[in-house]
Amino acid sequence: MATCIIGWAHTPFGRHEDETVETLIRRVSREALADAGMTGDDVDGVFVGLYNNGFSRQDFPSSLPLQEIPELRYKPATRIENACATGSAALHGAINWIEAGRGRVALVVGAEKMTARSGKEIGEILLTASYVDEEGAIEGGFAGVFGEIAKAYFQRHGDQSEALARIAAKNHRNGVDNPYAQLRKDLGFEFCNTVSDKNPYVAQPLRRTDCSLVSDGAAALVIADVETGLAADKAIAFRSTAHVNDFLPLSKRDRTQFGGAERAWQDALSRARLSIDDLSLVETHDCFTIAELMEYEAMGLAKPGEGHRVIEEGVTEKDGRLPVNPSGGLKAKGHPIGATGVSMHALAAMQLTGTAGGMQISGAELAGVFNMGGSSVANYVSVLERIK
Repeated sequence: MATCIIGWAHTPFGRHEDETVETLIRRVSREALADAGMTGDDVDGVFVGLYNNGFSRQDFPSSLPLQEIPELRYKPATRIENACATGSAALHGAINWIEAGRGRVALVVGAEKMTARSGKEIGEILLTASYVDEEGAIEGGFAGVFGEIAKAYFQRHGDQSEALARIAAKNHRNGVDNPYAQLRKDLGFEFCNTVSDKNPYVAQPLRRTDCSLVSDGAAALVIADVETGLAADKAIAFRSTAHVNDFLPLSKRDRTQFGGAERAWQDALSRARLSIDDLSLVETHDCFTIAELMEYEAMGLAKPGEGHRVIEEGVTEKDGRLPVNPSGGLKAKGHPIGATGVSMHALAAMQLTGTAGGMQISGAELAGVFNMGGSSVANYVSVLERIK
């Protein structure tokens, strides 16, 4: 418990034609510092998460917060990237920096501008988060990679299409109450479970409703050491964190299990001296519904092959034993790559301060966050609790 979150900011996610990576970063940088009651003079370092790889012409974003907050000039600023876990990678970089004694306050920003590219270009860029030498020709791009994972899972454990539709329906239902979500519409189980012109296969057996949205957006956090945090208006401590990487090629792993995610959850819960049943909620990385299903098993809610029981029994509903993605997750909220991990932590912090509005889980005390890069290659878990 050496670091804590003391402020945050979040743009709506979606298609923002008038926004650029710079304007998104500038906006949340200013708003997060204001939320923390701080100025640029109080910040010792800046960490920016941006995946990019061709989404935006403007690369090298580490100094973009200085455009909005000139007091940050001459302070260290670093860009960090780790595929779809880029936001959490930037956050962990800041945590490590503070815990090493390099500074007391850090600004963490995650952003992405995805929608300016064509669908074909987006698919090609996202596929770079896989092992291109072996997986670069998979039809359907990155959705095709997870389609292959779903096929392998179905072959071993039976067709789980209904369970995936229940996950999609749950997250879209939750997303209605999220003011930052890209798609605030309750699509219903029947729509999500039916292949149609409006819900076609994207990469069999995954339908459109099984896939997260292409988005623009940004989020930011102000983190500090505990002494500084206890002097702030609010403080959400990192009770534990874990970061685990696995092999990049699917061919070197059992594609029906997320071994890296499981190890990360085990490490984080062990360090926190908790079990999964102690958590009040989890924000998890549902880039595709098959990912959330397999993450139920990785976090210890079900044995291998039995993740479907978790959603069928209502365990992860907002009123269930362990609400998962009360924000609507990436499915409803959207998935601007660099912003996602930062967003998940900001939304969890809102839950723990009782400021999540319609998303609020009553009496939330402990929150888990899981953000992964690629197909459970880079795996980050945080366990958060409010200390002020």
